[in-house]
Formats: sequence, C-alpha cells, structure tokens
Amino acid sequence: MLREKIYTEVLPYTGFTLAEDYHQKYRLRQEQDLFKEFETVYPSAGGFVNSTAAARVNGYLGGYGTPEELKKEIDSYGLSTAAKKRLMDILSSARPAFKSCPLGGHPIVEK
Repeated sequence: MLREKIYTEVLPYTGFTLAEDYHQKYRLRQEQDLFKEFETVYPSAGGFVNSTAAARVNGYLGGYGTPEELKKEIDSYGLSTAAKKRLMDILSSARPAFKSCPLGGHPIVEK
C-alpha cells in the first residue's frame, strides 16, 4: 500500500477545434433560403460560424426555444421580412414541440 499522497493537476483544456465548415450551424444549412440570406450578411465562413444570430436561428430550427421567445428576438437577426416569415412558418408547421435549452434551466417539453 502506498503511503504517499497522490496529486492530480487540473488544467484548462486548450485544444478546442472547430468542426468542418459544413458541420457548422447544420440545421440552418438545411433551410437553403434562410442559409443564403445569412451568407449574404456573413460572406466569410468565420463570420457565419461566429454569428450569434445564425446560432440562435439554428437552435430554433433544431427545436430549442419557444415561439414566444422567437417573436421577441426575431427582429434582431437582420433577416428580411420574407425570411422572418419563412422562419416563423417553418416553426409553426407540423414539427416536434419546442425544447428549451437545458443550460437555461427550462424543462424540455415534448408532445
């Protein structure tokens, strides 16, 4: 039996690597008309990847958030009137119930 104390050094992880471009904002990329609008605003891949608006839209398209939350913030995304309508139409159509982000402490609601 060892009688010495064992110490473990805990260091911050510094090896984060972004996924390939085609994996970034995956759900948003599936909606070509919305994706093209974001490409116009963010012509570089880096701008698109770092866009909070694109991340929020991607999350809503993935089923996270509520229609009420989306209505409160949709005007801040820089989308055209047509794109905002398209996004609301997509989210209002027959689809799984919205989920809330587990990090926000809200329950996930499923139908």
